[in-house]
Order: sequence, then structure tokens, then C-alpha cells
Amino acid sequence: MKKSLLAFAVMTGIVWFGVTGCATQKYVREQIAQRIEETQEQVEANQMEIAKLKEAAAEKNEQLFALGEEALARAVEAGKVAEGKLLYEVTFTDEAVHFGFDKSDLSKEARAALDGLAGRLKAENRDVYIEIQGHTDSIGPEEYNLRLGQARAEAVYSYLHTQQGIPLHRMNTFSYGEFKPVADNTNSSNRAINRRVTLVVVE
Repeated sequence: MKKSLLAFAVMTGIVWFGVTGCATQKYVREQIAQRIEETQEQVEANQMEIAKLKEAAAEKNEQLFALGEEALARAVEAGKVAEGKLLYEVTFTDEAVHFGFDKSDLSKEARAALDGLAGRLKAENRDVYIEIQGHTDSIGPEEYNLRLGQARAEAVYSYLHTQQGIPLHRMNTFSYGEFKPVADNTNSSNRAINRRVTLVVVE
């Protein structure tokens, strides 16, 4: 009887161990499969992130290239002014031609002044080059003022070409924003003086 009970216990232990072993192996396989799936998902996520980074880097390189091209063009144009003989400068301030605070539109007075300058250039009939410099007062962010100065310079550039026939290749625009004031910006009168466009005429 004792032998039978012992044999039964041994057989039960073997069966239980076998069942437990099978369950353990199944659990391990499931865990391994889950880890493999998680790793695959992480690899795919990493690949997508790398692709995004490559795309962003390529876009950034294109932007830098464009900026480099623009900077080179401006350097070439600046060289024309630096190498040329200065004939004269003409400055239009807010007080004189009413560009207006935070405005780049040409007023009637500004257009009349530009017509007079263009008439002088045509009468002299000289092979000249014009750098159009835009300036602002110090109110507002520096970056915004650089854009505003550029907008004012380009308004003059466009007017001289479309209305007076000055060739585009004889002109260039540049913005100094608020960085080259001719008066301190402590009062409205001085700020109006700083809101200006200067035309540098060289040959």
C-alpha cells in the first residue's frame, strides 16, 4: 500500500512538473515574442525618426544654401558700391517724405522726390549704380525693423524701375533696420528722422 501511494505521488509529481514545465515554456515563448515585437516597433520608430531628421537636415541645408547665395549676391553688390566713386547721397526721412510710422508705402511726397532724383539721373546720363538703404527707428523688435527697412528700400527700388525705368541691374537694396540711427531715439522728432531711405549713387 505504501509502495502504491509512493508511486502515485511520484507520478503526480512528474505530471505536475511536466504541466508546469510546459506552462513555463509557453510563458517564456510569449515573453520572447512580446519582446521581439516591442523591439521591432522601437526599431521602426527609430527608423522613422532618423528619416525625419535626415529630411529636416536636407531642408536646413537648402535654406543655408539659399541664404549663402543671397549673402554672396549682396556681397557682390556691396563690392560695386565699395569700389565705385561716390557721386552723392540722397536721404528721404519720414519728416520730408512721410513714410509713416510702421509703414513702407510711398507717399505722394516720396514719389515726387523720387521723380526728381530720377530726372536728375537721366539728365546726367551717367553710368551709375544705386544702393538703396532702408532704415527704421528703434521701436519694435530688431528682426522686425530689419524687415521693415528692407520693405521701404524695396518700395523705392520698385518705384524707380516701374515708374522711372531705372534698370534693375543698376540698383540694389539693403536694410540696416534700427542699427544706423542718425539721431537718438528718445523723442518722436528724432525717431522720424531715423525712419528714412538713403540712396547712395556711385559710378
